Amino acid sequence: MFVSGPNTGHESGGGGVSGSVLIPTLFMWRYGGRSVLLCGSFTRWADNIPLSPVEGSSTLFQVVWNLTPGYHQYKFNVDGEWRHDENEPIANSDYGIVNTITVSTESDMALTGASSEAPGSMDVDNEFFMPVIPSLSKDDVEVSRYRIFMFLTTNTAYNLLPESGKVVALDINLPVKQAFHILYEQGIPVAPLWDFSKGQFVAVLTALDFILILRELRRHGPNLAEEELETHTIAAWKERKASLSIPTQVNGESCTRNLIQAGPYDSLKEVALKILNYNVATVPIVQPSSQDGSFPQLLHLASLSGILKCICRHFRHASSSLPILQQPICAIPVGTWVPKIGEPSGRPFAMLKLNASLSDALSLLVQAEVSSVPIVDDNNSLLDIYSRSDITALAKDRTYAQISLDEMSIQQALQLGQDVNSPRGFFNGQRCQMCLRSDTLHKVMERLANPGVRRLVIVEAGSKRVEGIISLSDVFRFLLGVKA
Repeated sequence: MFVSGPNTGHESGGGGVSGSVLIPTLFMWRYGGRSVLLCGSFTRWADNIPLSPVEGSSTLFQVVWNLTPGYHQYKFNVDGEWRHDENEPIANSDYGIVNTITVSTESDMALTGASSEAPGSMDVDNEFFMPVIPSLSKDDVEVSRYRIFMFLTTNTAYNLLPESGKVVALDINLPVKQAFHILYEQGIPVAPLWDFSKGQFVAVLTALDFILILRELRRHGPNLAEEELETHTIAAWKERKASLSIPTQVNGESCTRNLIQAGPYDSLKEVALKILNYNVATVPIVQPSSQDGSFPQLLHLASLSGILKCICRHFRHASSSLPILQQPICAIPVGTWVPKIGEPSGRPFAMLKLNASLSDALSLLVQAEVSSVPIVDDNNSLLDIYSRSDITALAKDRTYAQISLDEMSIQQALQLGQDVNSPRGFFNGQRCQMCLRSDTLHKVMERLANPGVRRLVIVEAGSKRVEGIISLSDVFRFLLGVKA
């Protein structure tokens, strides 16, 4: 921080009382945006002070404002959203979480949110911009995990049931083609399967099934593929799949023949562990059949997103009891990260370009055991994301019967799902959900708790260069101490 000599309160960058000693203070926002404003106790939380972009940087904004010596609180308004810098001192106030600064009368310019280099020469990649990581002891981690574990243990799946809604189930003897269209038209990625002969739910149909079906049939040509989709039932496909050399489990969706389900009185912990241990995206909550001979009732499709929403709601006003939530995600072992030069590679990180073939994308989803693949440009900056559930877009106008998976590009495949009339609501209108490495675990959890969001792409501020992915299962494995 740079400091000039004390002023006497008559400068245009005001903020002090006339006649008092004022200290020029440099405020800086380092995380990008289009419009950045500053508001604080020194403006009585009424006026907004605009920050100017720093020349030569796409993420830095700054303003110098004269403050009186003493303690001040402030926040930033970034593109209409109130934000605080998590790497600067913070406090709770009537205005939520705010940044704080104590200004002294020393003759060095006070600085918030920047290094001691000249603003015009700052490099966002240099060491001065590494997040300031709050200290966290092993006991803090264990206390946080224990409190979450106890909450999940003492609450049941009934907490997940919405006041109203619908759950789509399919007859296992439906033709594959019809089931394909139903998932697309209803905007859902999975559906439980009902067997009338057994009087029970027996399996779940997922987008992964359609990926495997299309890959299996593509060598027969479009006409035969269309014919087989028309005549083969879901039950026949399940039997066929059992005889193929297909993985029995793929991250996020089940290939197992047995239905993984839970009852309404099962604890949230039991439901979460079933999702993690069986590598499934959802677990049907089923009311068992009663002694009077009534059929089992499908109450809900439980997901980690819904369980996470319960956690966030319960601890919303008691986040201080979970110190782990204030840790930036780069400081805890969570998510899959792009290996840095010179570092040993861990789990492979999959990315593709827009001109890659749809066949390449589908193969990567299955072989790398991931639920989505970031689509990037030549600089590895995020452009879009292709997920397994995107496969249902091929049901539009029977596209699956008219294209070659090797000849259709990812860009063309993504355009199929951009029809404004498409009811594919599980994306909630936002495909690329992103976060920064400096975002706290609490902020990441809040975003992942939104319906339809199953993972966040970790990007570099400004350039959107992909740095990693953090998924719902990553967060739960960390919180519950479950190994992948």
